[in-house]
Formats: sequence, C-alpha cells, structure tokens
Amino acid sequence: MPLDPLAKRLLTMMAAAGPQARSRPSVEARRQSLAKLMQFARADAPDVTASDGTLPGPGGEIPYRLYSPASASERAPGFVFFHGGGLVAGSIATHDRIAAALAHATGCRLVSVDYRLAPEHKFPAAVDDAIAATEWAAREASSLGIDAERLVVGGDSAGATLAAIVCQEALQNAGLSIVAQCLICPVLDFEEISPSREAFAEGHLIDRITIEADLADYLPGSNIDTGDPRISPLRATRLAGLPTAIIHTAEFDPMRDEGNAYARKLLAAGVAVEHVCHDGMVHNFHAMGAILPQAQLVLSQIGEQVRRAVET
Repeated sequence: MPLDPLAKRLLTMMAAAGPQARSRPSVEARRQSLAKLMQFARADAPDVTASDGTLPGPGGEIPYRLYSPASASERAPGFVFFHGGGLVAGSIATHDRIAAALAHATGCRLVSVDYRLAPEHKFPAAVDDAIAATEWAAREASSLGIDAERLVVGGDSAGATLAAIVCQEALQNAGLSIVAQCLICPVLDFEEISPSREAFAEGHLIDRITIEADLADYLPGSNIDTGDPRISPLRATRLAGLPTAIIHTAEFDPMRDEGNAYARKLLAAGVAVEHVCHDGMVHNFHAMGAILPQAQLVLSQIGEQVRRAVET
C-alpha cells in the first residue's frame, strides 16, 4: 500500500522545516524535536485522573505518573508504561496524552515511568530502572489499586524495547507475573540493519542519523555487544513462556522488520501473539492523532486487545 496521504503531508512539512543537509543532532535538539512532535498527540481521555509520585530505583528515586480511569474497579488491571524517545529523549510529560489514552482505552491503572536517560545515564541504567519500576508496581499493587495478577508491561518505540527486555528478564528470574506485553512500533535490533531500516533511512519521521546518534549516546563504549538481548531483544534465544504479545508495527517505519520478526519468533516459540502491521503508516503514528485519524483507531484497538488479555 502507498504511504498514507496525510502521513505523506506530515513528512513533507517536516522536510520543508528541517535543514537540507542532515547532521548528527545534539541531545538537546533531539529532546526538543520529540517534545514538538508529541504536541501532535490528540487522544481523548476525559475520565482519567493522574497523580505524580516517585518510586525507589537503583540510581535514586524514579518519578512516575499514575493514571486511573473513572471506570476502574478497586483492583483494576495494571499497565506499566515506558515512553519512547531513543532512550535519550521523552518523559512522562511528553507522553502524557498517550499514557492517559492508553489508560482510558484499556481500563487499566497505568504507571508511566520516567526512567533515566542517556547520555547522562548510559546502558544499562534505563533497563535497570524499567525492571525496578515493574517489580515495584507488582509489589505495591494493592496501594496502587492494581491487581498484581493482571499486570501488563508496554511502551512505544524505545519504550517498547524496555518492555520487551523486562518481560525477558522476568522469564529468566521467576517471581514477577506479567500477563501481556504491548509493543508499539518497537525498536528491537541493533545487531543487523534490516531492509526496512535501509529503505526508510531518510525522510520517514526518524532517520538513520538520529537512530545512530541515539545508540551512540546510550552505549557506554564502542566495544559493547549490540547483540546482547538487553540492547537487542530480538536476539534473545529463550522466548517460550513469555507473556502474550500485542505488537503494532507500521508499513513505512524503519523498525518495521524487527517488530514483524519478533512477532514471528514469539509465535514460533509458542507465545500467543496479536500482531498488526498498519498499512501506509510511519513510526510513532499512534501519537499523532491531531493529524492521523489512524492514531485513535490503533489506541482503541490496543484497548480491546489488552482488555481481552487481562481477562483471559
């Protein structure tokens, strides 16, 4: 299917506003760019209330934002959410509308986690924070109004990287019960360059220069093994027994192939998978409801999928 006309218009506008010759963005420019992009998020969640707090982490207190739908029961399903941004950008503030929309759509009490970012905090700081936050949400489920037996872990883009790693780590270290993982436009492989990363390396919302800059800022040195599943979850070899996977990829996303490949690997390992590759869409499309009608549709679809998973 061709690129969606509204998505094409967005990419054309972004290209016109950007410099003709792309260079490695500074960390601050990367963060400002994502914050501006997330202003296109439009997701109605009128019944959701939010409150901020902190939880204990391996490097100090981790801020979080708890979203509660008005329809949630006293012990509702829980959703631990990690925002995108290449592990160098984004926050609970940039993803506030998306987190609220997911809480509304899924009926879960959602904990949005402000994990540590690179380059100030290199790998594995974000991974350690994500694991700690998930363990804390399970441990404190009662006080959060969450049913610990119905816990979902998810995220978008690099946040989905963290969600996939958390589920893999939980499988290796029993004791944490996760019923579903929700991966939206996930970044899952830095070991090999897929055909979609080659095909959409430029002019498709996130480009190769930005992806490479994010990885360089995130890793503590050039000698790090990018095939480590804590960096490239697609490279994990033990997948049987992982929680149900809800995976959404986009046809014109550089990360499309790795998300599709992970869905296939999980299915082959006997994991229940609901996977949709959205025709004509680009990376992060779910967060651009002010421009793309499909954004609201996919959030509603995710809501239905999560509700089924937590009630199974």
